[in-house]
Amino acid sequence: MNEFETAISLLRKTLAMLEKLLQEQHSVGSVLARIGWLLLLTGRVEQAVSVLEDAAERLKESFGSNHYGVGYVYNNLGAAYLELDRPQSAAQVFAYAKEIVDVALGPHHVDSIEACQNLSKAYVAIGRFVSYPLAINFQEDAVEGLERHGPSVQDELDEAVQMLGQLKEKASAQISEALLKDFPIPKGEELFQAKNSSALESNGHIQSAQEELVEAVRLLEHLKEREARMKAFTAPEKDDE
Repeated sequence: MNEFETAISLLRKTLAMLEKLLQEQHSVGSVLARIGWLLLLTGRVEQAVSVLEDAAERLKESFGSNHYGVGYVYNNLGAAYLELDRPQSAAQVFAYAKEIVDVALGPHHVDSIEACQNLSKAYVAIGRFVSYPLAINFQEDAVEGLERHGPSVQDELDEAVQMLGQLKEKASAQISEALLKDFPIPKGEELFQAKNSSALESNGHIQSAQEELVEAVRLLEHLKEREARMKAFTAPEKDDE
């Protein structure tokens, strides 16, 4: 049994004892939060989600919805949702976590900055073209927050700036892909027809233009025939030898 397993086992024993003591119910949520975090670290994500959801409810019952411990649990719960490919659920609980941390510690605290980055990751994972602006916005907030902390977080700042650049590139690619999908570029004759059709539609005279074109072609053919007859009529006859 490794250290993580030992810790989980001991915490479960502690939890079993606390649940029997009415005066210690406020501690149950904290122990559950630690168990959930360890389960997440050891890859048992589905178990972690169940335990963390329970921990959040227990902590809210004991300390209220805005207690920092609830924000801590929501942060880990969001990470678990991302692991399970549930980015919308992750974004929701990350948003709750940020609200709590902002009130408890202030919007420029490192935990609040981490919450911004977590929200950015969640919106990227959602993968919708409209979610990228939100992801970029939260990542920009994270960069701005880290800049306030000076040289002590330079490595974190460099990483955040790099991530912001990557997000902007992805957003640009997503927008281009979406536009090409919704408005494909026609080729060859299709392009010619599309341009003419678009121009005619914009003037609202498609039918009349088509009729005029047919009439013009008919008239042109008539003129060609007439010209041919005139040439034949006026051409000098050849002398018989």
